[in-house]
Amino acid sequence: MTDQFDLLGVNISNIDRKRTLAIVHAHCKAGKGGYICFCNVHTTVMARRDPKYCYILNQAFLRAPDGKPIYWIGRLKGNSAVQQVAGPDFFEDCFSASEGLGLKHYLYGGQPDMLENLVKMLKMRYPKAKVVGWEAPPFRPLTVDEEQEMHERIQQKKPDLIWVGLGAPKQELWMSRHAESLQPAVLLGVGAAFDFHAGAISRAPKWMRRLGLEWFHRLTQEPQRLLRRYVVTNTLFLWYVLIDLINRWRN
Repeated sequence: MTDQFDLLGVNISNIDRKRTLAIVHAHCKAGKGGYICFCNVHTTVMARRDPKYCYILNQAFLRAPDGKPIYWIGRLKGNSAVQQVAGPDFFEDCFSASEGLGLKHYLYGGQPDMLENLVKMLKMRYPKAKVVGWEAPPFRPLTVDEEQEMHERIQQKKPDLIWVGLGAPKQELWMSRHAESLQPAVLLGVGAAFDFHAGAISRAPKWMRRLGLEWFHRLTQEPQRLLRRYVVTNTLFLWYVLIDLINRWRN
């Protein structure tokens, strides 16, 4: 058993949800900062095709096995302790645990109405959790002055955890760029978790998640936006994994 395993060039962390929570808490307590990437089929395929993005993923101090196929491949490679650590699930784990740990949360991403609904839900479900701030950035690059103002707003709140819901690859690029300047906060790129927990998008039933069919559930909700992405990405993922297996066998 190793601390990580390679998948299309990405060093996936050999972790489960409990260990992930312990590592995040230790990072916060030590003031180390850094960021976490939740890796799925989409992000690993992008990493295989883009060396710069692959480097950004591998610079994270944890690369959680977010997608079910990532978990399955980890098991096939002999990592018996690895579990699926999905961003939306870990989001709940962390908020539930932070009520006793005293961690402070900041939310960055999404649309204003959705974000307000998310904050209301969090305060209702986790009344002792400390949500110290939130903001929905514009759908365009920030100016230099806007970035400075954003840093000041976040730093004034002194969060322990900054949840980033910008979607891949935007959120990973954002975390890589800002992680050092936002220390000692830990940044976590959780993609659609904001939408799920705010009720803007329904999540797949547990039986579909267990079978690795969460992508199909999302496709039925947003076919026009996601059809090409899932058809192309899922096909490329299977092709790249097959090529890697053939190369390993030859070597």
